[in-house]
Amino acid sequence: MAIWLTENSKIIVQGMTGSEGSKHTRRMLKAGAKVVGGTNPRKAGTTVDFDGVELPVFATVAEAMAATGADVTVIFVPPAGTKAAVREAIDAEIPLAVVITEGVPVHDTTEFWAYNISKGARTRIIGPNCPGIASPGASNAGIIPADITSAGRIGLVSKSGTLTYQLMYELRDIGFSTAVGIGGDPVIGTTHIDALEAFQSDPDTDAIVMIGEIGGDAEERAAAYIEEHVTKPVVAYVAGFTAPEGKTMGHAGAIVSGSAGTAQAKKEALEKVGVRVGRTPSETARLMREVMRSR
Repeated sequence: MAIWLTENSKIIVQGMTGSEGSKHTRRMLKAGAKVVGGTNPRKAGTTVDFDGVELPVFATVAEAMAATGADVTVIFVPPAGTKAAVREAIDAEIPLAVVITEGVPVHDTTEFWAYNISKGARTRIIGPNCPGIASPGASNAGIIPADITSAGRIGLVSKSGTLTYQLMYELRDIGFSTAVGIGGDPVIGTTHIDALEAFQSDPDTDAIVMIGEIGGDAEERAAAYIEEHVTKPVVAYVAGFTAPEGKTMGHAGAIVSGSAGTAQAKKEALEKVGVRVGRTPSETARLMREVMRSR
């Protein structure tokens, strides 16, 4: 069992013929994901060879879905074209759109997020500026390395790509049901709360790792949600304990103003509702090991 991405998911890649799109299409195929095609209006009707696997190129997401039965799209489109690419996916009503692109203007993200809502929110958007989603042993949609962990019963939701990889590696012997990198931009399509809700409902996820970072109040809102709705154990890590006040750190959303958005404030909010919080990724992995041993 996994959330949102399973062994039966059929994936297309918007921007499959570009350098990043083709590189990661090849990686996803090697990971066992069912990639069934891609889009590029200028190369529609052609095929691309990926080490002996010929994938068709379509003009639009709707055409790709009609021809292949795709239910997931992974978007590797430059920032200037990302809004149009996501709107195209929304118009096609594809169930899951994973937006990898970094540097998408927040105004554009806000627009396509609102557009999705206006259309009934039939498409779940993950990202932008995210590593994607991986269900080890089943499928991989994005840029998360497929060989760093095993299938298991931990669910992971993270703002950070590299910290996602680190926690997956440190807990590789226990394994994960699904790891979701939601991205660190100020506006994102899928939140910690969305993933917590899905993991809480997944019978094959026993415990949850949540990775946050300084800036905004997403982790505080997640803490409030956990208190009301999550009965499974949650272990968390908040990046940025040593970040200087008022300075953007890495992600566009990682900025602290006064006491709002600090790692300490987030840690306290989470611990108040029973979440165990590590001060380092390794300590967080140790806490999760203790949780899993006690089950």
